[in-house]
Amino acid sequence: PVQLAERKDTHMKLYYSPGACSMVPHIVLREAGYEFDLEKVDIPGKKTEKGDDFWKINPKGYVPALKLDSGEVLTEVGVVIQYLADNKPESGLAPKFGTMERYHLMEAVNFAASEIHKQIGALFNPKMTPEMKEVQLGVIGRRFNALEQALEGRPYIMGDKYSVADAYLFGVLNWTHVFKIDLGKWPNIKAFMARVGARPAVQETMKAEGLIK
Repeated sequence: PVQLAERKDTHMKLYYSPGACSMVPHIVLREAGYEFDLEKVDIPGKKTEKGDDFWKINPKGYVPALKLDSGEVLTEVGVVIQYLADNKPESGLAPKFGTMERYHLMEAVNFAASEIHKQIGALFNPKMTPEMKEVQLGVIGRRFNALEQALEGRPYIMGDKYSVADAYLFGVLNWTHVFKIDLGKWPNIKAFMARVGARPAVQETMKAEGLIK
């Protein structure tokens, strides 16, 4: 059995950038009912809202970074959201370690990270040529076809139960608006986005980040 960190209710701090993938742990913090602080990061300038050098907080230079009560910093979306779920097991946002369901959750989180997050995220590269973009959109379309199939007849990626993997998928699929990718071809994904987007914690997160009024 994995020993989880002792829970304390002092505030964690999430370093974020509005609409970036840091929105995912932001959603999970709210879903799980954590008390937390937010600090915005200027990613190009690598400075936090308070003027701190972000390189010193996360030497990788990107968000999210979650500063724990201990002062330790945890990074990488897929890891941060599982940590948050495991420290609030009553939230029901992740199955228990050691169960087959947990491996399926990790599978879904990994798919969200490497096949959705990174594939759509590649389009943010300003040097991407129209030809490269066309190839990339082809890859994204194939990944969406697989996700469309996985969501057939189920409201969430794990079935009937909402989990951190759904928050991750929602956060990065939300970038389809930025790149004008029409989800009409994938009705299950479109319905999934509407379903997750209507959740109070998701609405609160998007308002807090200034993405919706």
